[in-house]
Amino acid sequence: MDKPRVKWGFQDGIAEVMLTRGDKLNALDRAMFDAIDEVLGQVSRQKGLRAVILHGEGRAFCAGLDVKSMLRQPVAALEILKREADEATNLAQRVAYGWHQLPVPVIAVTQGVCFGGGLQIALGADFRFSTPDCRFSVMEIKWGIIPDMSGSVTLRNLMGIDTAMELAMSGRELEAAEAKSLGLVSRVCTDPLEEARAFARTLITKSPDALAGIKQLYTQAWARSDEAMLQEETRLQRQILGRPNQWRATLNSLLRWRLPFGPRRNAL
Repeated sequence: MDKPRVKWGFQDGIAEVMLTRGDKLNALDRAMFDAIDEVLGQVSRQKGLRAVILHGEGRAFCAGLDVKSMLRQPVAALEILKREADEATNLAQRVAYGWHQLPVPVIAVTQGVCFGGGLQIALGADFRFSTPDCRFSVMEIKWGIIPDMSGSVTLRNLMGIDTAMELAMSGRELEAAEAKSLGLVSRVCTDPLEEARAFARTLITKSPDALAGIKQLYTQAWARSDEAMLQEETRLQRQILGRPNQWRATLNSLLRWRLPFGPRRNAL
């Protein structure tokens, strides 16, 4: 039996959630999507929850979508975009936007790489603490697709539209220092997990009602609703997926791609 894709624990009001596919740089296959969604539901129902810390096992926070796994399971890949009529989000969006919806502060801790879907998950948090050597990329353009895991909603709260589009259109990699200067990262430090824990311990001494109110107030943004933007992400992605330009971009990337930690791996 495969080990769990996600583990979490709860102590003194703080939930710690860890992505545990470290041998694949915590890349997102279908099982990982399901596991994050399940843990999000469990965390949201935890009595006494005051703060959440989200981090990844091993050398990376998350290398993004496991493209080869999804190509082997095209039906499963399409299923994550399916939205029920009464839901604002689909599975792909919930695993990122779900952290944004929690009424408590959420801190993502990043190291190694934080690419594509992994970056969108980190953007769902309220704060991102990073190691100095972590690299970031809105990587979906390399596969000929758009960011569709709530990135259009979360990026707009952090930067101007021109910067957000430049990152999404180029797919270029950023060092942590530049990511901080652009607003993607909240704090760069040598031990971000320990700093996140210390920060969370400070937050739980504050009024939970005030923290929830501040989060709600400060995340209000452009006139168009989050629900409308989340549906627009899926509509555009469905138009793009499977067309010749998307397949061409994916195949070109698969031929050229090398992860930053040595030999070619399946997790992309």
